[in-house]
Order: sequence, then C-alpha cells, then structure tokens
Amino acid sequence: MRLPRLLFALVATVTIAACGDNANLAPASIPNVVDTFTIGSLTSSPVAIPSAYSVADGNVVRTDLTSAFDFAYDVDATGQHVLLSLEVMRLVTTNGSGPGMQFTSKAFNQISQGPSDGWITGDTIKVDSGTVLLLRSRIVCGGLGVPLYGKMEVLSIDDTPGNQTMKFQALSNENCGYKSLLPGLPRD
Repeated sequence: MRLPRLLFALVATVTIAACGDNANLAPASIPNVVDTFTIGSLTSSPVAIPSAYSVADGNVVRTDLTSAFDFAYDVDATGQHVLLSLEVMRLVTTNGSGPGMQFTSKAFNQISQGPSDGWITGDTIKVDSGTVLLLRSRIVCGGLGVPLYGKMEVLSIDDTPGNQTMKFQALSNENCGYKSLLPGLPRD
C-alpha cells in the first residue's frame, strides 16, 4: 500500500518541478517555424476551407471534422472580422484556463516568449490586417498539464462575398513546457 503512495508522490514532485524549471524539461525536439496560412469565415466560406487554427498542431483545421482547435475565424453581423476561442463558441468552459489570445504592440518578429498571464479567453477578438496576437493553446501536454504557445500576425483579409478569408503568419511552439516564440529549436 505504501509503494503506490510513494510512487504518486514522486511523480507529482517531478511534474511540479518540471513546470517551474526548464532544466527539468525534456529537451525540445520540434523546431519553431514561421508559416503562412489562409482560413475562411465560419459562416461565409465553403465548408471545405479550414476555418480554425490549432496552436498545438501548428496548422489550420476544418471545424466540421474536429473540435481540436484553439480559435476560429468569422465575420460578425456588422462585417467585423473576429477570432473566436473555444469558450466563446461554447465548446468548452475553462474559467480562463483554456485557449486564449492576447494583443501586443510588438512587431511579430520581436515577440520572443509567451507570457504567463493576461490571456483573453471568453471574449471575441476583433482583427484587421496588421493585428499581432500572442496565442495559448488548450491543455495538450498531459503529463505537465500546460498549454502550448504561439504568435500570429494578420497579413490580409479578403472580403469576397461567399468566400471571406484571412491570411496570416504564425509560429507555434509545439514543445511541452517551452514558451520561446523565436524560430529554431527552443531553449526556454
């Protein structure tokens, strides 16, 4: 009976230590890469065009095929271009710990690390060409219980009726426990 408790205590201690000290993390193995994507509006683009982005996968996804994404793009009733988190779409209730976005005044290339707090999780995010955002994923690192981090910049918006799209560049750090948002293999 004592062995399971001891094992649990050991695992919990290692996990807590790993969350607070990068020296205890497994070495990063996935390089951070900037890529360009185009997503279509949830309500005014053909269903075959991806409408969402997954920070965890560093890729766009179709919302009719999966709910494994962190935000979706849409155009609201007033014509405003918006990003919707899973909480805004009522797909999850996270009390602020779910996927989030954060405005920044820094240029895309100047952003070096994902912050720990200040995330917007339950509000619609209005965007336009030139908008730069920090990104936080849903919890995907099961052993650590932490999200992944990324950044994006809206490059252009196409308002073609029936096929409204948003082109953006993004970088996702897919290494659990790391917050670096610079290209290359992360060190922190």
